[in-house]
Amino acid sequence: MTEPMFGRDEECRLIKKYLSSNRSEFVAVYGRRRVGKTFLLRQTLDDSLCFSFTGLANAKNSEQLLNFHITLRRYDPGAKACANWLEAFDQLQDYVENCKQEQKVIFIDELPWLDTPKSNFMPAFEHFWNGWASGRSDVKLFVCGSATSWMLDNIINNHGGLHNRVTHEMFLEPFSLGLCKQYFDAYHFGYSDREIAEFYMIFGGVPYYLSLMDKEQSVTQNVDRLIFGAKGELRNEKENLFRSLFRHSEDYVAILDAISEKRKGLTRAEILEETKLDNNALFTKRLEELEKCNFIRRYEDYSNRQRNTLYQLVDPLCHFWHNIVEQNKHRDEQFWSHSQNSPLFNTWSGLAFEMLCLNHVQQIKQALGISGIQADVYSWRTPADVTPGAQIDLVIDRADRCVNICEMKFSRAEYEIDDTERGKIENRILQFQRYAEPRKSIRLTMVTGYGVKHNTHSSIVQNEVTLADLMR
Repeated sequence: MTEPMFGRDEECRLIKKYLSSNRSEFVAVYGRRRVGKTFLLRQTLDDSLCFSFTGLANAKNSEQLLNFHITLRRYDPGAKACANWLEAFDQLQDYVENCKQEQKVIFIDELPWLDTPKSNFMPAFEHFWNGWASGRSDVKLFVCGSATSWMLDNIINNHGGLHNRVTHEMFLEPFSLGLCKQYFDAYHFGYSDREIAEFYMIFGGVPYYLSLMDKEQSVTQNVDRLIFGAKGELRNEKENLFRSLFRHSEDYVAILDAISEKRKGLTRAEILEETKLDNNALFTKRLEELEKCNFIRRYEDYSNRQRNTLYQLVDPLCHFWHNIVEQNKHRDEQFWSHSQNSPLFNTWSGLAFEMLCLNHVQQIKQALGISGIQADVYSWRTPADVTPGAQIDLVIDRADRCVNICEMKFSRAEYEIDDTERGKIENRILQFQRYAEPRKSIRLTMVTGYGVKHNTHSSIVQNEVTLADLMR
């Protein structure tokens, strides 16, 4: 039995809208590996498909053409072998014109794999759309691919024959923390909010990783089985992920590894210094693609009243790999179970929870009741020569002249502010007030798992946001 669609209501609505339009549509769906592009399109298009075809990974052009011929022959037994892609698309055109469906729905999966060296695939594909399909009102062409750099260069941002020809682009994002909770609840995993948060802090909201979870095991046991086990399905996931997304993936990995070393992120100049990559338009493109795929975020650091653009890692799986998986030097198959309550776990979980919060700023704003208020979101720290120094990883600077200074703490119970912690928080606020725009009210906002324990020090808190809020 096919697993039912989950968490993609808006995407399904849009696809059905495109199917019912009175013009031909060219829809490009892209996103990271395992995010559910193929599943979404097959589930929503299957009943109306006129033709569906999937490219082969790491295949020669002759093999791609043979695969196309074999596929087309299933729809049209009279289809002939094709010497090149012009002939292939000409045959597809003839078949589709005679297709009885009112709407001619075509789905080409893993489109980037078809563009092999010297194949002349793109000119033929452009001619198919520009010379025939776009002039009709009944062709609905859906394409997708995990090779994000190829999809962006050749389809979304094409400057050649397909320039501005895509009628709709759809970037498929991972699930939010709230959707992860809905999934685990719907399938009766029985996980607590903290366990669900830990899942997200490791895997993000990638649907495929959700599907691999075994409800008979805890999150910790599942991580050991999937990542650290000798036969774990995800033991090589980082390498496979970047190879599937980007050509010349080593450059992207080098950028991410450099950024991973610094909690606050790095400037462009610092990344160039660390990676020794060339400072050119290609480097800019690499950064933009990593940001587009939600591996990194670009934000303004308001240190010393100077706006410095920083690039910071926000992908949970990459963070977990860099800080945990690569520390398993002895290939311990229960490494994650053995790391619970260790300094390694505590350091990772604090940073991973901050990353979770940075990926859910909208939920934080909603919990604060400020969704409708324009606000700048940034990080802040004192200049290097200021002692004692201070840094704030999430500042929400609101148009109503209020500033939420967010302290993000991951704990197993209510978070308790003691005398030492209060001193640190008050120092951050005092330092921030010296550099912030005057006459703005400062509101200390604690983002925690289960709220703040009320004691003599908790009175400094104006707002609280909990995991329950982040899961809405």
